Amino acid sequence: MTDRFVLSGRRYRVVDTTSKLLGLALVAGGLDVGGSTPLGLLLAVVGTACATMTVFVDHE
Repeated sequence: MTDRFVLSGRRYRVVDTTSKLLGLALVAGGLDVGGSTPLGLLLAVVGTACATMTVFVDHE
């Protein structure tokens, strides 16, 4: 199970930037809702997952 996604350099940068901005927006939304509420925690966890998803993507 070591199959990884491979993207071109340009496409990787677009996906990486988009995922980081989406993750940041979700974490900010979670803090706005309330960081200690279930919805706030869920948004923070999903935002963190989005922001780090490009760790599993290779680029050329």
